[in-house]
Parts: sequence; structure tokens; C-alpha cells
Amino acid sequence: MKTIRNYFLTKIAPFFLQLVVRFIYLTSKKNFHYASVDDNETVIIAMWHGDLLMQPLNYRKFRPKGTVKVIVSEHKDGLIIKKVCEFLGVGGIPGSSSKGAIKALKNALKEIKNGVDVAITPDGPRGPRFSVADGIVAISKKTKTRIVILNSIPKNYWQVNSWDKFVIPKPFGTIDFYASQPLDISELEVDEAKELIKEKMLINAIK
Repeated sequence: MKTIRNYFLTKIAPFFLQLVVRFIYLTSKKNFHYASVDDNETVIIAMWHGDLLMQPLNYRKFRPKGTVKVIVSEHKDGLIIKKVCEFLGVGGIPGSSSKGAIKALKNALKEIKNGVDVAITPDGPRGPRFSVADGIVAISKKTKTRIVILNSIPKNYWQVNSWDKFVIPKPFGTIDFYASQPLDISELEVDEAKELIKEKMLINAIK
């Protein structure tokens, strides 16, 4: 029974979840607020865990020729997210700030070296909400890669009673999508960089 449940959660459910994401996106009026970024520049994508749902399609619109992989935890929830992202054109890098961090860091460095954008939820997978872990700073500094922040602000939405206050836009509404100017933290100390990233990420975040 457990095997059947796991199969459903990791194989079947992600397919239907990505259909829901596409339905919300297609039925919504979309406003795009994108900074200009050179198509040839590899970047780190930062997004809040609670704002994750629409970000694969936000990225695809922002960088239609880009390739991106998101760092996801290796537990069951992470596998579900990974499969949903794959259906939406985003690859996965196993590991997280709390488990498999060294593995995730090494794989992220390798992907950036190969010209692949790496996406990170700095407060994932367990929070606290709107916190910034060291991983995004370490990857940015080691690779000298700038950070682009993605946000999505739906006019009407549901908000899950979870640690990240996960946001689900309502269909047939309006969503404002944001992509920031690339952020250079190479000259900052770790704590300064984390504070700056948090400050910039909160500008267009649902509190």
C-alpha cells in the first residue's frame, strides 16, 4: 500500500499539479516587469519557497532560451516538486540547505560552470519564512555569478496555512511577474550579502 501511495505522489500527482499550474497561468492576465539581462550571462535565480508555484513559467517567459535547474531537497516533498518542475521545463539538483548541502553545492557549481542557471529558495525547505541560508551566498561568491530575484504577485489568491504561507493564485485573475536587476554580492561579507538578498527579495513579496 505504501509503495502505491509513493508511486501516486511522485509519479501521478505531479502530472496533474503541473496541469493546474498551466491552467492558472493561461487563464490569468499577466503583467511582466523584467529587468534586462544578457542572454549569455549565467545567473542564480532566487525565489521565496511560498512563491514557488508560478516561478517555472515566470522563468520560461523571462529567459525563453535559458536552461535552469532548481535545488530541491531529497525527501518525498522535494521529489514531488522536482517532478512538477520537470513537466514545466525546469530540471532539478538534489540537496538542500538542511540535508545534502555539500552535494547540492558541488552540483550547482558544476551546472553554473556549464552555463546552466541555478534556482534556489533561500528559505527552503523548512524555513523560517523569509530567511536566507548561506548556500546562495556561497554559490554566488564561488562562481562570481550574479543573482536575479523572481517574484509573482497575484491579485487574488489562496494562502496555505503552512510555515511558508504558500501562495496559490486564483484562476481568471491578474498576476504581476517580476525579475530583478542582477545583484552582485561578490564584495560583501556573508551576513551583509544575506541581508541585502532578503531586502531585495521582499520588495515584491506577499507578506
